[in-house]
Amino acid sequence: MKGPVVSGRPVLSPVMLIGQAPGTHEGPAGKPFAWTAGKTMFKWFADLGLDEESFRSRVYMAAVCRCFPGKDIKGSGDRVPAPDEIARCADHLAAEVALLQPRLVIPVGKLAIVQVLPTATQLVDVVGKTHTVTFHGVTTDIVPLPHPSGASTWHRTEPGKTLLSRALAALGRHEAWKRLLSPQGARA
Repeated sequence: MKGPVVSGRPVLSPVMLIGQAPGTHEGPAGKPFAWTAGKTMFKWFADLGLDEESFRSRVYMAAVCRCFPGKDIKGSGDRVPAPDEIARCADHLAAEVALLQPRLVIPVGKLAIVQVLPTATQLVDVVGKTHTVTFHGVTTDIVPLPHPSGASTWHRTEPGKTLLSRALAALGRHEAWKRLLSPQGARA
């Protein structure tokens, strides 16, 4: 994997987003979801009342892996981190969950989803639903989202389009999300 380590702002929040791993643009930008996928994802959240800046200042953003994994062997996309790379970053994620005690976790993309819902095999089985799980010793609600990558058509075609809509509606109804929308934001 290639540095630098990319992380979100240190925000005490009832909501935690877990991405997969930074891409080529996130390291130089110094923040997660800084490129095309971020534009799509932040549009989803803006439709729920939080623009990008508000989201970044009110939601703790973590990732399964903290450094860019490099391009895949075909050069057509980013390489999926190997199990040993995921394991090396797992302690960081566990510590963040223990510290934050989030009421709501939003895993984005299949790699992030399987960290929280290890039995998930297909997006169609988990996106669009709220799941209550114990994650790193913390009981929390999980609302999985598909990866907003421009390379993925899943969230733009059926049944993904409908399931994404259901997932976003579930986020908007969640009490932890509603706290983010209050004038005090995450501190409410």
